[in-house]
Amino acid sequence: MKKYLNLLCLSFALANSAHAKPANAGNSAEKLNVLWIYIEDMNPSIGCYGDDTVATPNMDALAKDAVLFERSFVPAGVCSPTRSAIITGKMQTTIGAHNHNSAYNKDTPILLPPYLRGNTLPELFRKAGYNTFNSGKTHYNFTHDHRKLYTDLMNDKISPWKSLQDKKKPFFGQIQLPGGKEVFGGLKKLSDSEKVDPVLAGKTLPPYYPKDELILKHWAMHYDSINLTDQRVGKIMTALKVDGLLEKTVVFLFSDHGCYLPRHKQFCYEGSLRVPLIIRAPKSTKTGTDIRRKDLVSALDVSATSLSFAGIEIPDWYDSRDLFDKDYKRDFVIAAKDRMDFTIDRVRSVRTKDDWKYIRNYYPERPYMQLNYRHGRDYMNRFTQMFKDGEMTKDQARFFAKHRPEEELYNLAKDPFELNNLATVPARQTKLKELRTILNDWVKKTDDKGQYPEDEPNLRFTYNIWGDAKCINPEYDKFRSEKKSQK
Repeated sequence: MKKYLNLLCLSFALANSAHAKPANAGNSAEKLNVLWIYIEDMNPSIGCYGDDTVATPNMDALAKDAVLFERSFVPAGVCSPTRSAIITGKMQTTIGAHNHNSAYNKDTPILLPPYLRGNTLPELFRKAGYNTFNSGKTHYNFTHDHRKLYTDLMNDKISPWKSLQDKKKPFFGQIQLPGGKEVFGGLKKLSDSEKVDPVLAGKTLPPYYPKDELILKHWAMHYDSINLTDQRVGKIMTALKVDGLLEKTVVFLFSDHGCYLPRHKQFCYEGSLRVPLIIRAPKSTKTGTDIRRKDLVSALDVSATSLSFAGIEIPDWYDSRDLFDKDYKRDFVIAAKDRMDFTIDRVRSVRTKDDWKYIRNYYPERPYMQLNYRHGRDYMNRFTQMFKDGEMTKDQARFFAKHRPEEELYNLAKDPFELNNLATVPARQTKLKELRTILNDWVKKTDDKGQYPEDEPNLRFTYNIWGDAKCINPEYDKFRSEKKSQK
C-alpha cells in the first residue's frame, strides 16, 4: 500500500510539474538563455517518439532530461508560413504571410501589421537586453531587415554563442539544422554501413505510399537524415555542457514540418503537420524531466513559452500561448495551405483534442498534386508513372487523382493515416457540421487572409519569376494575355 501511495504521489507531482510555470523564469538575477534547435523537414520518427528504425541516442537523451510533447502540430506544412507564424507569435493567415515564398518582391513589400513592426520575437528579446543570433535559415514570409532582428548572423551550427560580441548578455539564439534536407547532399557524410536498409525502413512506410524500390529508398533516406540530425544535436548539447551553459539555457528542439515526400510536405495531413517538440530547461525552473505531455499543442506556442522563460511579458495580441501556464489548453489547432511558390491553392484543417480532423479544400476541382517545384524529381516521376500504369492501391491513387473532395473528415483514433473520408457518411454529419462551424468561425474571427484574392502585383511578380510553364493556374491568365498582346 505504501509503495502504491508513493507512486501515486509521484505521478501527481509529475502531472502538475508538466504544466507548472517555470519557477524562476525572469526572477533570478541571471537571465536564462533561450536556444532553438530548429530542424527542417523532419517527422518525429525518432526513438523517444516510439520509432526505433534508426538509433537516435542524443535526441532520446535530451527527451529524458526534458518535457516531450507527443501531439505538437505546426500551423502550415511548409517552411516559410510556419516560420513566419512562430517568429511573430501570430498565425500566418492573420498577418498576410500565408503564401509560400511571397516576400521576395522588393517592389511590392509584404508588410507586417503595424503592431508587429519592431515586435517580432527576436526584437522583443533585444528590447529586453538579450543578444539575438540566428545560425542559418530565416525564410520569413514578410519584408524585414535581418540586422534589426538579430545581433549576429552566423554559420556555426554547433556553438554559435562563442562568437557573440557581447558575452555578458543572455542570448536568444537559433541553430538551423537541415534535417530532412540532408537527403539533397548531406547523406554522403554517412558510410554505406551507417545507412538504413530500405527493407527495414519499409516496416514503417505509410499505406498511402507504394512499396516500390525507389520510394522505399527515399523513405530510408529520411531516416538517414534523422541519423545525421541526431549526431548534430549531440554535438550541440555537448558544447553547451562544456561551455558551462547547460544549466543556464532553455533548449527547444522542434521542426518546421514533415519530410519532403508528397503529402508529408505542404498539405494538412498528420504526416505534414505533426512534429517533434522537446523542451529542456535548467533544473532551477522546476519544469521537470522525463515528462511526456499528451495534450494537444501548437508549435506556434514555442514563441510565448520562450518569452515566459526569459521573464518577458507576452503581448496580449499573441496567438501563441505559454505551454507551461497552469491554464494552458487547446481544444483544437488550425493549419493552412495557400500558394506554394507558383501553385495556387487553399486548404484549411481543424484537428481536435479528441482526435478528429476536418479538412476543407477550397479548390476541389484542382488535383492534390498540382504542378509544383518537386515535379521532375525521380520519386515524383515514379509516383506519377505508377498512377498512370494503375500500379497503386485505391488509397495510394486517391492523392494523385484529378480532383479532390471539398470536405474531408477523419477519426484519427481509428484511422491515423487519414484514409477513410467520413464526410459523406450520414452518421457523421453532426461531427462534420461541428468542425465545419469551428473553421468558419475561426476564418471570420481571425480575418483569414486566404479568403481574399492575392494582390495582383505579387501574383504578377510570381508569374514573371516562373513563367508560363509553371504558372498554369487560371489566376495567371491575365498576365498571359498581356504577354501575348505585347508580341
